[in-house]
Amino acid sequence: MTAHSRRAFLRGRFDEAPKMRPFGAVGGAQFADLCTGCGDCITACPEAIIIAGDHGLPEIGPALGACSFCGDCITACETGALTQDQPWLWKATAKSTCLSLNAVQCRTCQDHCDHGAIGFRLQTGGRAEPQIDTDQCTGCGGCAAACPVGAIQFTQVNPQMETRP
Repeated sequence: MTAHSRRAFLRGRFDEAPKMRPFGAVGGAQFADLCTGCGDCITACPEAIIIAGDHGLPEIGPALGACSFCGDCITACETGALTQDQPWLWKATAKSTCLSLNAVQCRTCQDHCDHGAIGFRLQTGGRAEPQIDTDQCTGCGGCAAACPVGAIQFTQVNPQMETRP
């Protein structure tokens, strides 16, 4: 399930998907309130996957490469918009434009997934359906950067509530 931002709702953008903010980003409207758009996180990112998005606020460009979750962006942030204690709630999914879903042999995303989260289930007609293990997927973007047709997208998931005895 995708959580939509209060800011998008109040601006009448009911279908606007949440932005993939840098690792450690505080939640929705609070991020927009705290982030000044200074670009320090963009400069600090060794993978160069953080870009200036809407209103100069940083976003992750997963097609640019994989996030190593090194935390350099968090260290560079002086406003508190990025903090160590925020969970990363993004997981990869394959769109219908995936070559394998369209009977074209491709396993590029699987080859570039360092966490072994992507496999394929053979289907009739020479197709193979990508299977993404959301427990193994870190949402790093390595698969998206490698996909030749840009068929990998990321969705924000709700954190699971853990109950302890």
